[in-house]
Amino acid sequence: MSFIFTSSTSLPFSPTKPPPISAVKPSFPMMGFPQPTFLLAGALSLGLVISTPSCIALESSTTLSSSAQLVQSSPEVCREEESEKRDGLNAPELRSDEGVVEQAWEIVNESFLDPSGKRWSPQSWLQKKEDLSGTSIKTGTKAHDLIRRMLASLGDPYTRFLPPPEFSKMARYDMTGIGINLREVPDDNGEVKLKVLGLILDGPAHTAGVQQGDELLSVNGVDVRGKSAFEASSLIQGPSETLVNIMVKHGNCGPEKSFEVERQLVARTPVFYRLEQVEDSATSVGYVRLKEFNALARKDIVTAIQRLQNMGASYFILDLRDNRGGLVQAGIEIAKLFMNQGETVIYTAGRETQYQNNIVADSAPLFTSPVIILVNKNTASASEIVASALHDNCRAVLVGEKTFGKGLIQSVFELQDGSGVVVTIGKYITPNHLDINGNGIEPDFKKFPGSWSEVAQQLNQCHRPQGG
Repeated sequence: MSFIFTSSTSLPFSPTKPPPISAVKPSFPMMGFPQPTFLLAGALSLGLVISTPSCIALESSTTLSSSAQLVQSSPEVCREEESEKRDGLNAPELRSDEGVVEQAWEIVNESFLDPSGKRWSPQSWLQKKEDLSGTSIKTGTKAHDLIRRMLASLGDPYTRFLPPPEFSKMARYDMTGIGINLREVPDDNGEVKLKVLGLILDGPAHTAGVQQGDELLSVNGVDVRGKSAFEASSLIQGPSETLVNIMVKHGNCGPEKSFEVERQLVARTPVFYRLEQVEDSATSVGYVRLKEFNALARKDIVTAIQRLQNMGASYFILDLRDNRGGLVQAGIEIAKLFMNQGETVIYTAGRETQYQNNIVADSAPLFTSPVIILVNKNTASASEIVASALHDNCRAVLVGEKTFGKGLIQSVFELQDGSGVVVTIGKYITPNHLDINGNGIEPDFKKFPGSWSEVAQQLNQCHRPQGG
């Protein structure tokens, strides 16, 4: 199993006392950033991707994590042997300590992007496998130590091993809340189907009867054919311990079945907001603090801004200070809320860097009010996606410090014994073609602007990116 995120550790933030806007006027906090070995210890969050290790999915839309085994994806077939093959995934030989080490090696071999461009090559990695071929691996502890050493040899501080207890903490990034990952899969007719290509064994959906390879047809009676995986995942979401009805089709020619599945969302809202009154003015400003990009980020941002608008907010402040990132897709979807159709959100590139992918907004903006984004040197990853997308498309001004500069994308893969590996699989580039990694994004203002007219002037003078 794998899912995609851009993340590091998160800092404590009081949900009842977000930092007052007045506190940012004189200066901005200068909080230290943890060493790379701790970058993924806390918050992992955007669209989570569950896929086979050979797939670098930079636009996936759902998140899963569990210490349970993931059922691997298999070709679409119409025969009884399909269930037998699925059951075979639990065979003892596939759960051997040697198998876990080999699985970790294969994931790196298929997906790893060397940030330096100097340390990794197919030949050197094959030699690493040959060097380990004669090693006796009799315990899980030995297997995990070998994986740690293998990953350390890559020289990438973001690529590392996750023991089972740490991997299990990622359940809050399950975008659906029922333990499935949805992928958009084209059929022979060129149409797109939503397939279950990630399934947590003994998770809510699996327990209810959902199978690997099922096609999702509807959610609570709403036809999802033609919808994106992110849209369908959002429909499935709901309060924990409530039921959702999903209709699926087993395999390519199997029966259609309806299941009542109990949601088990463990994510907590990352959004805090309040209405502020501008001094000596009738203008109201909506202040929104987003502390991480988890499974609830996009939905809760929409709710917060809509409520603030109903309360009279004319402008908005989006506080991304100390937000170390999270789920890539959540960052992309939040940026789209403010952008015009066709505008570039971000460029992504995998190991083959000549193949650059352009991710664009696909609908009209939900919000058009002027935005100030507060940033500091701990604003990283998915936060930098949002900040650069809105800044480069002249939708927001940036206030504060230069951002951290983490332009790499990681995927977390579950191993057969419930542990996991975090692997750097791609990088992203801003709409203005800035390579964020190691550079960061410069703010428009070091201190809070004196007036909203100054913000409006900055946006009016802004030049949108030209072409792709």
